[in-house]
Amino acid sequence: MNKKKVLIISYYWPPAGGPGVQRWLKFVKYLPEFDIEPIVYIPENPNYPLIDTSLINEVSKELTIIKQPISEPYKFAGFLSKKNAKSISKGLIPEQKKQTIIEKLMLFVRGNFFIPDARKNWVKPSVNYLSTYISDYKIDTIITTGPPHSLHLIGMQLKERLGVKWLADFRDPWTTIGYQKELKLTKIAKQKHIALEEKVLQTADQIIVTSNVTKKEFQEKTEQPIAVITNGYDVEKTNSITLDKKFTLAHIGSLLAKRNPEVLWQVLQELRAENTAFKKHFQLKLVGAVSENVLKSIEIYGLIDCLNNVGYVSHNEATTFQKESQVLLLIEIDSEETKCIIPGKLFEYMVSKRPIIALGPKGSDVEKIIAETNTGNYFSYSDYDNLKSVILTHFKAFQENTLQSHAIGLQKYSRRALTSTLGELIHKK
Repeated sequence: MNKKKVLIISYYWPPAGGPGVQRWLKFVKYLPEFDIEPIVYIPENPNYPLIDTSLINEVSKELTIIKQPISEPYKFAGFLSKKNAKSISKGLIPEQKKQTIIEKLMLFVRGNFFIPDARKNWVKPSVNYLSTYISDYKIDTIITTGPPHSLHLIGMQLKERLGVKWLADFRDPWTTIGYQKELKLTKIAKQKHIALEEKVLQTADQIIVTSNVTKKEFQEKTEQPIAVITNGYDVEKTNSITLDKKFTLAHIGSLLAKRNPEVLWQVLQELRAENTAFKKHFQLKLVGAVSENVLKSIEIYGLIDCLNNVGYVSHNEATTFQKESQVLLLIEIDSEETKCIIPGKLFEYMVSKRPIIALGPKGSDVEKIIAETNTGNYFSYSDYDNLKSVILTHFKAFQENTLQSHAIGLQKYSRRALTSTLGELIHKK
């Protein structure tokens, strides 16, 4: 039986690091098990803000990968300010009052001259190249994944030109994503984003989102079918794990300027002041890019002497850090827009057997998943007393050598199970 050919159009692909690459790297890994042959289309010369060469080993030698050159403004912006260009491309946008004139200018240009995003110049050459490729290789199904959401414009134009079946995968929302507010959009630019989003949502044959909150948002904008396929976990091989001897609270991943839970720093400051044993054994571990704003807050609350700021590491190393740490921190910006954000690391956290402490807005999808899987505790930014009580409970369990999580119902979040659901959508007539 011949496998169904599917063209996947993605910007992020190994050696890109960060969470954006994981979703489709894993889907592509398992799709052949469901009678689907993936063909991946990526940029030939991308400007990835994070690099993780270890992920290259996860790409099958049998996978067909096609590439075309891309022209990106971040490379030219680097001549103005290499540091600022790199920070903004990573999403580390400084607080408005602390932005330099160059940063303000770069954000304004990025927001108003590159709609929907800085990869817009890849749309036209990709449509021209892929139109011929799709016809030559008789491909009838394509998938685009964003952000960058300009890739959905490639899918939309290919559908209009060739009549192919098109699945649009939104790893994050479009017009309601938190950083849109940081881009200093004019009224005209905002209207362009809304119009493009609406056209994409109404043209795609199938929309895929990563959270129920995003599904509800999109259902108000389109009648096209919407499926929720979350991110998930894969079976990762790690060397034998030895738990940290310190009582470590570890955050794995980027801590942006607004992802700064002062309630947590205050609780930790108070526990260290009140409890001699806690002060002796506690360590705050940050693995990944950390905003200067967050580091400044940690310093203000007197936690610098117990901070282990590891910096960015490969995905394999991050997995090891997760399993070695005593407690895992999951921190999201406290806003309405972030209720739909389910960080990919949540699912890896859940299978690490370490308890999770999560902070974010009330009513988020993360809160529901943590509750249903019994993998930790979720707090709002105003829940000071309960947060302090749980950390203290975890510390007592650490002292008694009994600290661990007792997860339930994780199987449906395995990458293979999630790919099975994707396969059904691809095969659907």
